[in-house]
Amino acid sequence: MKKPFLLIAAFLFIYNTSVYAWLYPEHRDISLLAIEKLSPEYHSILNKLWAEARVGYEYRLTETVIYATQTIEPQKLDYASWSAISGDHSCSPEKLLHNVLKTDWILEVADIAAQLKIDISNSELRSKHINSIRDSDIKLQRADLEYATRAGSNNVHFLLARPEVGTDIREYLTACLTEGAELNALAAYTLFHYSALMKAAKLNNELLSDSERSALALSALADEAFAHHFLQDVFAAGHVAGTWGDASQRKGTHDFYNEKGLDVTTWNGERIILMGDAYMRPQDAEVAAAAIRLSLEQLLDLASGNVEINYPSTTDSFSITPNNFNVCKKKLLPKLNIKETLIRTYLLDVLVLTPVPGLATGLGELPRFRTELGMFVGVVPAIRGNTVDGGFGVDQVTVGGVGGIDVAIRLGVGLEGVLNESGDGLIFLDLGWRQDGPSTMKFGNSSTLIAGGQITAAIPGRDAYLIRLRLPFWLVPGDMLILTPLLALISPETLASIGVQAVNGGLIPWQSGIATPIGRIQFIFGREIGVTFYGHGKQKDALLIPGQGENKDGTTLITFQSTQFDFPILEYRPFRTFSLDQSSSLVVQLNAGVDIPRNNKVSSPTGADLPELKPVWYIGLRLAFDWRYYL
Repeated sequence: MKKPFLLIAAFLFIYNTSVYAWLYPEHRDISLLAIEKLSPEYHSILNKLWAEARVGYEYRLTETVIYATQTIEPQKLDYASWSAISGDHSCSPEKLLHNVLKTDWILEVADIAAQLKIDISNSELRSKHINSIRDSDIKLQRADLEYATRAGSNNVHFLLARPEVGTDIREYLTACLTEGAELNALAAYTLFHYSALMKAAKLNNELLSDSERSALALSALADEAFAHHFLQDVFAAGHVAGTWGDASQRKGTHDFYNEKGLDVTTWNGERIILMGDAYMRPQDAEVAAAAIRLSLEQLLDLASGNVEINYPSTTDSFSITPNNFNVCKKKLLPKLNIKETLIRTYLLDVLVLTPVPGLATGLGELPRFRTELGMFVGVVPAIRGNTVDGGFGVDQVTVGGVGGIDVAIRLGVGLEGVLNESGDGLIFLDLGWRQDGPSTMKFGNSSTLIAGGQITAAIPGRDAYLIRLRLPFWLVPGDMLILTPLLALISPETLASIGVQAVNGGLIPWQSGIATPIGRIQFIFGREIGVTFYGHGKQKDALLIPGQGENKDGTTLITFQSTQFDFPILEYRPFRTFSLDQSSSLVVQLNAGVDIPRNNKVSSPTGADLPELKPVWYIGLRLAFDWRYYL
């Protein structure tokens, strides 16, 4: 019993509410728009700063600060891409620079993102849109092994919920920015923007060598890009609605408002409608870009000497190197210690442009939604029809059909949508009962047997106990049962990466769900197995076998048991609904399997030889109604 519990715990660890805001191409588009809208004066300052920063890294950084027409297979990265790489593909400005300048996989990430932008722009149908994101997420996970798990430990990409309806901006910012506050998007922006401003001030006012100026310019731009990522995040609808509730509520609410949109008011009184991750409109990009542009202008004012402030000495720990605060692992905000009045004003000027977040739980709260995440119990009634290759007797080769019904109690864990709607982290165990009707073919070839009804069927009507088990797998079916307890102790990070791949179709992602306008299709061979035990009631099942060998003209009545192994190959869900704590869906499965006879004994005539039996192979369809109640 230990392994299943370890498996469930590991998959819950894998998920851990890992949700981001804008997609890579959306982040980059916001930054592009913000830089394009800078005045010529600010453009000149930024280009000079970029030229200093890229010294020694001309092989990786574009000649101009932005490369608006960049498409697939980029060979270099522009500054607009840095905000997209921040947070989602790196955990600190220090790691951002390392990944941008010294890794090859980041170019692959940029290529995948460019293709995603093309695919989304051509996705008129929702199903095509979902499939585009699915393909991108699978590729991103393979390129960046920490992609799905990087944001699992905190809510740094989100706005904190507003505690009361009368909370004003100063009270709210105090709650967000006080030492020890839960790490949040505004706090992350403030932390890194402040760090960037201090570096920009040093850049203009201190005597530095060319190499020191280059390193400091690079660090300042890295800190600022990292800050931009989280400032952009707060303009995604699902990140404004509030983060309270359990993991299922947080992700479900996030996903709902991102797609459906949210009517919000900014702290300076502007009324706007925002969309969210994967659904960004030009209007959303404009609103976010305005805040990014103002933030960038503040940096450029200090870097150019247009504005001067008091700043820490060069002996300060973040004087030249990029900030190394890890937003993926830290949960609480450190002391900011912002003493300069102008910097406080700068920060407030930007933060008043951000949306007023939703209220915390209570009167006036935004409606919450859940995703299918967590433990559940369910009931699954089903009907099935199989085409069989004959009966159990070695000479019974006439093809026929067998129908049946079953019902089961289901216990499981829902982990659908770890990265997107095409994921399948479903784990369950069914325990139930099954009733089969008699086969359409008779136990012999005589036409008189037709009048015998069920008594003369090659396979009589039977009832049975059944179990069904479903588990994602990484490479081969069942491998997670071995890998989970092993890697949970040795390398939880590796387990998380493998687990995310497993629930999103496996290492070779041929089992990812495919969204269509009429439902979802998925290959599931090896992901689910059913085992049915016939003849385990008060007495064994009885079966008539036509004569064999020397008893060619006789008929033998035997009792027997059998075990049927059922392997679903293809699954189709035409609809799926989910409420606050219940889900229901219709499931159609194409199955194949084998029914293996055992423990057979002669019942009549006494002393007759035991007939030889063979396995019965089949292919068929199973139609089930999957109802779950999430605990």
